[in-house]
Amino acid sequence: MTGASGDDERLRRWRMVLGADGAEGTGHTPTGRDAAMDGALSTLYGGGRRQSGRGGSERSAGLGASAPSVARWLGDIRTYFPVPVVQVMQRDAIDRLGLAALLLEPEMLEAVEPDVHLVGALLALDKAMPETTRETARAVVRKVTEDLERRLATRTRAVLTGALDRSARARRPRHRDIDWDRTIRANLRNYVPLPGQHGAGTVVPERLVGYGRTDRSVKKDVILCVDQSGSMASSVVHASVFGAVLASMRTLSTRLVVFDTSVVDLTDQLDDPVDVLFGTRLGGGTDINRALAYCQSRITRPAETVVVLISDLHEGGIRDEMVRRAAAMKASGVQFVTLLALSDEGAPSYDREHAAALAALGAPAFACTPDLFPEVMAAALERRPLPIPDHGG
Repeated sequence: MTGASGDDERLRRWRMVLGADGAEGTGHTPTGRDAAMDGALSTLYGGGRRQSGRGGSERSAGLGASAPSVARWLGDIRTYFPVPVVQVMQRDAIDRLGLAALLLEPEMLEAVEPDVHLVGALLALDKAMPETTRETARAVVRKVTEDLERRLATRTRAVLTGALDRSARARRPRHRDIDWDRTIRANLRNYVPLPGQHGAGTVVPERLVGYGRTDRSVKKDVILCVDQSGSMASSVVHASVFGAVLASMRTLSTRLVVFDTSVVDLTDQLDDPVDVLFGTRLGGGTDINRALAYCQSRITRPAETVVVLISDLHEGGIRDEMVRRAAAMKASGVQFVTLLALSDEGAPSYDREHAAALAALGAPAFACTPDLFPEVMAAALERRPLPIPDHGG
């Protein structure tokens, strides 16, 4: 595309970016599909912009309280924009236009594109949700959790199975259990030349490396301790899915604990992430110390236990006691991992003083994406340094 047509395309793009109020200088008036896209964007982001045509009357952005207009708008954005953009616009609509209240209506839920943030909004509305909406909401939540599980489960099981096998490596394996490849590599320093054999030699296997017999006994205990305050909504969704995946592994004993100012053990619901999520209560205060006290009371094998605290560390309970409790667990042999978030958005606002205190204990606090979580857990199970991303806390 060259010449005048190229200039027209640039003006068109600038007009779509700037909207009506900031784009008089482009001289471009959207028509057809562009006009429909501009209208959908103006509804959400216009803030008093004029309609697309010249001389149009002023109008404020917003959908009002009209469910039919919201349904039409949701249909429009799904028609004109790709799914990732639709999800961002829906998220902004919940924040900017008060869309959350209308999500209590089944016809609204059927019109939206399900994603993690929508699940968070539904969970926050759970107690106010009428029964006529609840089944539709559960269907939305189930679609999101099943999509996440399909994306994350296979790799998580593969990575953690390997870590569990390595952590169970026998120090004195029987002959049939020796891994000769690893044994030779572990003893290369013990290479001994054979006299008169023209460079030939042998490796003296001072240390044998192997694996114990495969069994179905529980090798490690994992406790996921998840903050359910409002800012942690995405983390709660991902933690419920990972909790279900970990619970499906026979060599792991997995416990899921959620907390605000109270503590709820949802372990018996781990076979269904949807039940887990509707057992949470997003929002409210935070008492990390009380949650850690509960987790500590459930530890029976400290040296074989990994505790994963998922929280922004804004403590509303006994601040110093929370850090002392984490220190006591580490001193007993527990592997203690602190995640400021388990989501794709990075770390929310968090308590830097508490993060620094936990880091001083050898439990650095950092945000973790769902794709990185299997490697973090594998490192914790094998008691090796955690793969902390560069932007970590």
